[in-house]
Amino acid sequence: MLLKYFYDEALAHASYLVGCQRAKVAVVIDPGRDIDQSLDMADHEGLKLVAAAETHIHADFVSGSRELAERVGAKLYLSDEGPSDWKYLFADQYDHQLLTDGDSFMIGNIKFDVLHTPGHTPESLSFMLTDQGGGADEPMGIFSGDFVFVGSIGRPDLLEEAAGLAGTAEPGARELFGSAEKFKELPDFLQVWPAHGAGSACGKGLGAIPSSTVGYEKLFNPALQFTDEEEFVKYILSDQPEAPKYFAVMKRVNKEGPAVLGDQGLPESRPIDELSSALDSAIVIDLSPSSQFADGHVPRTLNIPTSMLAGWAGWIVDYSMPAYLIADPSQLPEATRVLRKIGLDDVRGHFDVSKVRGAGLATESYETAKPGELASRIEAGDVGLIDVRSDEEWKSGRIAQADHWFLGRLPENVSEIDSRKPIVTQCQTGGRSAIAASILQAAGFEVINMTGGFGAWTDAGLSVDKSEANAACVVSSTQFH
Repeated sequence: MLLKYFYDEALAHASYLVGCQRAKVAVVIDPGRDIDQSLDMADHEGLKLVAAAETHIHADFVSGSRELAERVGAKLYLSDEGPSDWKYLFADQYDHQLLTDGDSFMIGNIKFDVLHTPGHTPESLSFMLTDQGGGADEPMGIFSGDFVFVGSIGRPDLLEEAAGLAGTAEPGARELFGSAEKFKELPDFLQVWPAHGAGSACGKGLGAIPSSTVGYEKLFNPALQFTDEEEFVKYILSDQPEAPKYFAVMKRVNKEGPAVLGDQGLPESRPIDELSSALDSAIVIDLSPSSQFADGHVPRTLNIPTSMLAGWAGWIVDYSMPAYLIADPSQLPEATRVLRKIGLDDVRGHFDVSKVRGAGLATESYETAKPGELASRIEAGDVGLIDVRSDEEWKSGRIAQADHWFLGRLPENVSEIDSRKPIVTQCQTGGRSAIAASILQAAGFEVINMTGGFGAWTDAGLSVDKSEANAACVVSSTQFH
């Protein structure tokens, strides 16, 4: 048997190539949209990639299963558990097998036993692997998808928080408790291969180690220490990270079937004289580093540096609109890969950043300043201050004069912010607040980005508010979260 691990750090997503070397066939578990890595690995190992299996309808990335079915005729193994709203609508177009609890399927001499492990989503499955070709009659490990992670467990509130399905979080939490109890009955020696690692919004407190064992998780995973259902529900529904808005889009896309990319290339280069019309009809994203963007950029453009696309494009880019990029050509492969993985397919071209600047179109800039340079102006009320960090960061400590507007919800809340005086944007280190500065400036605000952010503010010994009284203000200032 062959087991290969692929990890996309940008999205904290893990997929797995499992191959039977005797039968020379392989399957990919929870494939991402960039399927070439799996095809190349299978080819390198002398295997034919014949199948793709999904633990559930993913919400945080576009699945590569349909792409594999189109490209190489891969058979699809998909969940048939859960309510009618969460059935795969494209499966009938391809060779497929719908799976329920107790089913099994074979890839060569490797057996996959199907467990229904609902809670994260109603249709969630886990796959237990037994290498019968190697003579085993007991399973080696379990592909747990978004059910059990290293050090955590899948959140049950995504359908409610991101997809707007009211009343699903608590029932999901109770289903998750039942699934966790079943997990505890599995043999301690089973390896655990999850679909996500640290940084994923599919759970809280995910570990950075790629795999674990059932026994280790039973001992040390906080979510698996509960024996009382009510206490578990209270724990699992509290302090979850913000659910990105694009998760609802991904659920729909992966249910209905993503567009097939085929051999689609990179966004083509567009002449500079088309930039004005692009700004009138589309979203134009400048991938430049924030310091370069601050020094000079095209008015009305949005700044998301390439390294931050995976984390923030899905939050703040309107999926209903086409997009163009302002970029160095060297940035395009990674930027395009990330955008397609989160379903932002309608990128109609790019403008070479050097040509844009050479043509004198980068006519706008914004001020940046260190905390010590801003403190007196903030305390005097000469400028407004917005903190764009997460709720958890805000509650742990904040600048007294700040209002809290989480970056992911900022575009829809711009009208709530007072534009009569300059606005200082602030996060923990200055990166997210630079994106916020571009959003506000495009909306007509005079902006200043606090370089170094809250971290530099505290390092400078400036006043920090951690009072419970101030924390109560979160309710009003984050009402749109």
